Amino acid sequence: MSNTFTDQGIAVVKEAIQADNDQDYEKALMLYKRALEVFMTGVKYEKNETSKQMILKRVEGYMKRAEDLKDVLRQQHKPKPSTGGTGERDKRDGEPDDETSKLQGQLSSAIMTDKPNVKWADVAGLEGAKEALKEAVILPRRFPQLFVGKRRPWRGILLFGPPGTGKSYLAKAVATEADAKFFAVSSSDLVSKWQGESERLVKNLFAMARQEEHAIIFVDEIDSLCGSRSEGESDATRRIKTEFLVQMQGVQQAKDGLLVLGATNIPWDLDPAIRRRFEKRIYIPLPEAPARSTMLKNHLGNTPNQLEQGDFDRIGRECDGMSGSDLSIVCREAIMEPMRTCQKARQFRPVMVDHTEMLAPCETYPSCAYCPIDLSDAPASSDPCQYCGSIRMTMYDMPSPELMLPPVVSAADFERSLERIKKTVAEEELGQFISWAEKFGQEG
Repeated sequence: MSNTFTDQGIAVVKEAIQADNDQDYEKALMLYKRALEVFMTGVKYEKNETSKQMILKRVEGYMKRAEDLKDVLRQQHKPKPSTGGTGERDKRDGEPDDETSKLQGQLSSAIMTDKPNVKWADVAGLEGAKEALKEAVILPRRFPQLFVGKRRPWRGILLFGPPGTGKSYLAKAVATEADAKFFAVSSSDLVSKWQGESERLVKNLFAMARQEEHAIIFVDEIDSLCGSRSEGESDATRRIKTEFLVQMQGVQQAKDGLLVLGATNIPWDLDPAIRRRFEKRIYIPLPEAPARSTMLKNHLGNTPNQLEQGDFDRIGRECDGMSGSDLSIVCREAIMEPMRTCQKARQFRPVMVDHTEMLAPCETYPSCAYCPIDLSDAPASSDPCQYCGSIRMTMYDMPSPELMLPPVVSAADFERSLERIKKTVAEEELGQFISWAEKFGQEG
C-alpha cells in the first residue's frame, strides 16, 4: 500500500516542480502540501524501516521548499510601507501584531469559502454519525433554546474507520449543511521547519475559529499530528501535541460555538489524552448492502444506463466487503465498458435517434445475427453490408465523430467490473477496528 502512496506523492511532486519552474508559486505550494500529505500517509503504512526513512528524507526536502514558497508569497503580498510620518504603521487597539497576522495568513488557505455541495441525503447510510453531527452542528444554531442548563452540544467528535468509508465525505456534508465557518486543516498546514512556529500555528488556528460565532475545525488524518507520545519523538512533535491538548481542553470548557472534528484510519495510534478530548468517537464501518446499492446509483448519476433498482440491489449484495471508495472505482470501471466496446468494434450498424441516423457498434461481431458469413477476415469497407446494413470499419475510420452512438451502461458492465476490481480492506484490519470500537467508540 505504501508503494502506491509513494508513487502518488512522486507524481504530485512532479507537478509541483513544474509549477515551481513556471513561477506559479501558489499552485506549486498547494501541490507540495498535497504531496506531503500523501507521503505522510504512506509512512504510516510502511513496514520497512529503511523505506520509511527514505520517504521521511524526501518529506524534509519538500517541506523546506514549501516553507520557502510561503516566504516568497508573503513577500509578494506584503503591504507597502506607509510614506507618511515616521514610516511606521500605527497599530489600532485589538489589531493583531505582525507575527500573528503572518501566522493567520498562513492558515487562511484552510478556511473553506465555497461549500462542497454535499447534502446529508448524499451520504448513504451512517445514520448514527449523521445524527451525532446534527446534534453538534445544526441543532445548537437552529434551536438554541434547547441547549440550556447542563445541556451542551458536543465539542469534539472523532470519525474513525477503514480507509474509503466516507469520513471526509461526512465532513464535506457538515461544511455544506452547517451555517458556520469551516476550517479544513491537515498536518502540512500546521507543521513548520521553524522552531516554535508549529505550536503557534495551532494556537492561532483555534484563536481564528473562536473569533467566529460558530466555527468547525476539521483535522483529517489527525493521527499524524497527535499520535501516541514516546521517548524517541522530537521536542517539536511533543510541543505540537501539547498545544493541541491545551486548545482541545479549552474547547471543552468554553461556551463558544466551536466544534473540533477529527478523522483517522488508525485510531489506536492516537495519544490517549487526545482520544479523551474527543467526547464522541464514532465508528464509520464498511457500508451495508442497501447503502452500497445507493452509492452505486449515486456514482452512476446521469450516465446513460439501462439498470433498474433490482440490478442495483443485486450488484450491491455482490460488493460485500467493499468500501465507498472501492464502489466508486467499480462504477468508474463499469462506465468505461461502453467506450471499450466502441474501441473493439470492427462493424457499426445504422440506428435512428430523433430522426437522425447514427452508427452504433455491432457488439456481436464477428458473429452477426443477421449475416450468414464470418466477418472476422472481412476488410474495412464504406459500403453497407448486403445482409444487415452495417459498415465494416473502426471508430477511428468514422467520417464524423458525432455520428457514433455508444452503448449505454448495463448490468453486464458491472459484472465485468467486479471481476477486475478487488476490495481494499482486509478482514484482519476490520477486526482491529471493531475491537477498538468496542473499547472506545460507538456505532455510526
